[in-house]
Amino acid sequence: MTTITNTTVGIVGGGPAGLMLSHLLAVAGIDSVVVDDRTRTEIENTVRAGILEAGSVRLLTDTGVGDRVLREAIAHQGIDLRFGGENHRIDFKGLVGESAWLYPQTDVFIDLANARNRDGGDVRFGVSDTRVLDVTGDRPGICYADADGVGREVRCDYLVGADGSRSICRFEIPESLRTHYFREYPFAWYGILAEAPKSAPELVYTHSARGFALISQRTETLQRMYFQCDPEEDVNAWSDDRIWAELQARVAGPDGFTLAEGPITDKAILRFRSFVAEPMRYGRLLLAGDATHTVPPTGAKGLNLALADVRVLAEVLERAVRRKDAGALDEYGPWALARVWKAQHFSYWMTTMLHALPGATDFDLRRQLGELESVSGSVAGSTYLAEAYTGWPSPPIRQP
Repeated sequence: MTTITNTTVGIVGGGPAGLMLSHLLAVAGIDSVVVDDRTRTEIENTVRAGILEAGSVRLLTDTGVGDRVLREAIAHQGIDLRFGGENHRIDFKGLVGESAWLYPQTDVFIDLANARNRDGGDVRFGVSDTRVLDVTGDRPGICYADADGVGREVRCDYLVGADGSRSICRFEIPESLRTHYFREYPFAWYGILAEAPKSAPELVYTHSARGFALISQRTETLQRMYFQCDPEEDVNAWSDDRIWAELQARVAGPDGFTLAEGPITDKAILRFRSFVAEPMRYGRLLLAGDATHTVPPTGAKGLNLALADVRVLAEVLERAVRRKDAGALDEYGPWALARVWKAQHFSYWMTTMLHALPGATDFDLRRQLGELESVSGSVAGSTYLAEAYTGWPSPPIRQP
């Protein structure tokens, strides 16, 4: 026997995108059910860095998710572009009046999961054998087995796929109707967590002849750093001493900048690509977040794009439900994709400007340095970077 639950919006995926959408719908008085194959503990223990745009921080706080982000996030009023062995600061606050916020994606998930639990949200973690059905019918559904292996079914008016880059929902759109846009990158990031004091107060994006490096922070005593590597690099082939030597070599310069070292507690290879799937709607199925687009991490856009997606999706779903205006859903894809492609351009630009490109000649290296000089030495160039990094404006959000 299969137990059936009826709801207005069924959401596949209980990460930040799915939980934020469920939260925003609840603020509007619309019920939803969220299902995810992962347990809450599994998601919480997945280490994810995070840079939040100013608009993402406002979305969390203005809709009642909680103010922990304001207490614990670190506001960065700029970044350093490091090239030629020297730092060149991009002053976000002075250029566009905004900051970016260092706050791990894992903490965003915890805040949202706590908010849904506080508000009595129906979120079902740790399910299995999830599939969706009848996406073009009047009552699409989600089928799965619960933790005890009992068959469950959720029937809804609208179905949302927020199920990540390995989305099952994306492939419900017939192949003849969908287009996938890819760009693979011939490099990856070797990422570490280190028990050490901060080496810099804000993020340092480093271009060097040896390859890219990013000097980031986590807390006063725990830091996250990355350096460009081959995607097939063996994470275990690098000792702590070798990692620190490589990072120090990439940031070295005449200004004497060095990194504070300490024990490395985590090592991982981060592969990335650019990807967009269109359309974002098929029948009563709508896609959001990594289910429909991914970006390189260089521009810090992934989580922010997912939150921007569900912000507008919640509003068009409210119109569809409250006003019986199904045509409102037609606005979702074009609005979201306009921002997605701007973010794709920004992420691609930052990536190709800062990384050592395979087969690059001396001309290519000098051209990159010229580009970095043009950006950092121009108010117009710096303003574009600051505006894109801190986030493009969004319409005001409804108060809870």
